[in-house]
Amino acid sequence: MDVPPLAGITVLDLTRVLSGPYCTMMLADMGARVIKVEHPAGGDETRAWGPPFQGGESAYFLSINRNKESVALDFKRPAGRRLLDGLIASADVLVENFRPGTLDRLGLGYRDVSSRRPGVVYCSVSGFGQTGPQREVAGYDLVLQAEAGLMSITGPADGPACRLGVAVADILAGLLACHGIVLALYAKQRTGEGQLVDVAMFDSVVSLLSYQAALCLATGVPPGRMGNEHPSIVPYDSFDAADGPFVLAVGNDDQWRRLCEVMGLPDLARDPRFLTNPARVHHRDAVRAVLDETFRTRSRERWIADLRGVGVPCGAVRDIAEVLADPQTAAREMLETVEHPTAGIIRLLGSPIKLGATHGRVRTPPPLLGEHTRRVLAQDLQLQAAEIDALEREGVIGCR
Repeated sequence: MDVPPLAGITVLDLTRVLSGPYCTMMLADMGARVIKVEHPAGGDETRAWGPPFQGGESAYFLSINRNKESVALDFKRPAGRRLLDGLIASADVLVENFRPGTLDRLGLGYRDVSSRRPGVVYCSVSGFGQTGPQREVAGYDLVLQAEAGLMSITGPADGPACRLGVAVADILAGLLACHGIVLALYAKQRTGEGQLVDVAMFDSVVSLLSYQAALCLATGVPPGRMGNEHPSIVPYDSFDAADGPFVLAVGNDDQWRRLCEVMGLPDLARDPRFLTNPARVHHRDAVRAVLDETFRTRSRERWIADLRGVGVPCGAVRDIAEVLADPQTAAREMLETVEHPTAGIIRLLGSPIKLGATHGRVRTPPPLLGEHTRRVLAQDLQLQAAEIDALEREGVIGCR
């Protein structure tokens, strides 16, 4: 394999939980060296999030911290701060997701760090961003899905607002932070200067609203919950076949006509109420009634095969175990195995970014707390073994 695209880039990772670690995992997958700095007493909070645990390690933590080195040090203590300053001096990127203002009070905010190292790309991930009246409000995924409007359009029309089944605010913020960092590194090639990358979970979720926000801006009416239906496309929903649910996404009138043929209802395609997508949107309940009755007459597998055979988008509603066992998942290298020092052979999700020559890989397992402290301090800061031993005895650092 060719040299990974981010080889030679050193990332100092001061993040924990999900948004920041997801960002730095994406960078590490593409070859960046990521040094994850954790407090010696417990480290990243997600190390304790469980069950389940594998070999004493949280499955949650294992899912988002591969390809990283763990250095356990308390940088609120003077000796630990000196060590951190030494690591900052050679880092290309610093990523943090503390509440805004926290690192400023410690002299580790963007202004302080960039004054000492102008070329650093400094990424801050937070709940509401570094500016605005809510900048100091803590960011938790559930809160951001609610505050940014996503929950209001998620769930059944006659039921409560729901959060998505994954922490989408955290994960999207991590993805956008990774994107912002790579853009800043690209800009640095031209200018020689680093810059602040300010990513808010709030902004990230608001950006997801896309056409839903456009509908509100156009009409002044906030969209409501519609279950699996689409406000502007019909039929676009989940349906029950004879043996289980599947989804149907008819995006144009030609697909509608093909759907009617497969259902054995060619006259339906000529019905003025259903002739065009706007007409079907206006008569969505009538469309639903006909489809519900018809789809219950055959198996899900048969419907999907026949509909895909004529190019009508559809798919089964599957659980996660079914997805992980799918040959398509294997073909896309979305499951990888790696050997962990305490958990043994573990399986992790692969990188979703497929580059033709420099594809990201799971090279090393998620680290134990402080697993790389000695090596990093010796190699990067030229500390002697006796100095490292003394720092460990004093509780400034943690080593494995």
